[in-house]
Amino acid sequence: MSQNKSAFIAIVGRPNVGKSSVLNRMIGEKIAIVSSKPQTTRTRIMGVLTEEETQLVFIDTPGLHHPRNDLDRYMLRSVNESVAGVDLCVLVTEADREIAQEERQLCEKFRSLGLPAVLAINKIDTLRDKTLLAAQISTFSALYDFSAVVPASAQTGEGIEALKQEMRKLAPEGDFFFDAETLTDQPERVLAAEMIREKLLRLLEREVPHGTAVFVERMKERSEGNMMDVDATIYCEKASHKGIIIGKGGAMLKRIGTYARQDMEKFFDCKVNLQLWVKVKEDWRNRESVLRSLGYDQTDFS
Repeated sequence: MSQNKSAFIAIVGRPNVGKSSVLNRMIGEKIAIVSSKPQTTRTRIMGVLTEEETQLVFIDTPGLHHPRNDLDRYMLRSVNESVAGVDLCVLVTEADREIAQEERQLCEKFRSLGLPAVLAINKIDTLRDKTLLAAQISTFSALYDFSAVVPASAQTGEGIEALKQEMRKLAPEGDFFFDAETLTDQPERVLAAEMIREKLLRLLEREVPHGTAVFVERMKERSEGNMMDVDATIYCEKASHKGIIIGKGGAMLKRIGTYARQDMEKFFDCKVNLQLWVKVKEDWRNRESVLRSLGYDQTDFS
């Protein structure tokens, strides 16, 4: 009789190296939002992959960066807590990039915890000269004794199966934590809010989206017609940002809503009636009461 294996795995790295994209590719579903802007991930999105006798539970963490406000400090604490409570880590880095200070800090964290870690070198599809990988691997290997090093591309899928195989090898024997059909532990409201926030990141000017947050006020399935009603509020820090989010004649808000609704309908497998509102909450990223009301309340913000 075969023995089940299971592991909690933290996906860590600098901002914008493709951690969420790697997670989505491994799971086979889009459960973490993706954009070209750094600091896209704010919360610890958990993805669950169950294949045959092995269950891998992934924690997609915010990118490690220097905190500038209370929200950033929450995100940094989220990374440290995730690394401290897992069976192994996947350090995602970008092909043909020099090692950053944040990555050196993570290697020190692995060493202090005696934590098995796999190095995933993402975006190899962008490399013209694959021989550059050897030097990058050598430099990282001098920092930490990684259990495996896997060049990969979340964009094309290259190396993703090899990455999963290395994690299966490292997973200890044990019962599954979730039902085999589970994809994520995140409540539907959180997933819906993240889908809206992704569109803000993709469609808005650089300085605006990081000052926004999304809260789903209501999410209810109708008794007939395979329809779900979703009411959500977008919070921003300045009145001028509110005008940008709404756009001329409401055009930008309509685009945000249309793209978010399409994602929701695909994920939830039903028609969605999405209603969006925009409100100003000045300096919300430094207001503890607002952060707590938006769900960033796992620890205090001191």
